[in-house]
Amino acid sequence: MIYGISHITFIVKDLDKAAKFLKEIFEAKEIYSSDGKEFSISKEKFFLINDLWIAVMEGEETEKSYNHIAFKIDESDYEKYLKRIESLGLEMKTGRKRVTGEGNSIYFYDYDNHLFELHTGTLETRLLRYQTELTY
Repeated sequence: MIYGISHITFIVKDLDKAAKFLKEIFEAKEIYSSDGKEFSISKEKFFLINDLWIAVMEGEETEKSYNHIAFKIDESDYEKYLKRIESLGLEMKTGRKRVTGEGNSIYFYDYDNHLFELHTGTLETRLLRYQTELTY
């Protein structure tokens, strides 16, 4: 039985830059740093975003793609997160075309070309909106 996501790991070129990114954008709490004691394949740090365990490991950056992870935010926080992203000078990606009512998104890359999305909708609202679109 699958209980949910255990953790998400990102390979990053610079652990300190990745830490700044996670702390500034997501208010992540750093809970572990290998500090030269490598138990895994490379230096690593662990973070918590609420109860979600995020691991970052030192390695080579990835190529840009549409593979991404999306975090749910409230519509009222949209501008706050947009300012955080802009303050770090992160590259933003133009979102895909959407139908009205499925939520708003901010797409942006971290320093290692991982794509993130902050989304104001839910699966339920998206499916309901798509179903409504199909009936017209």
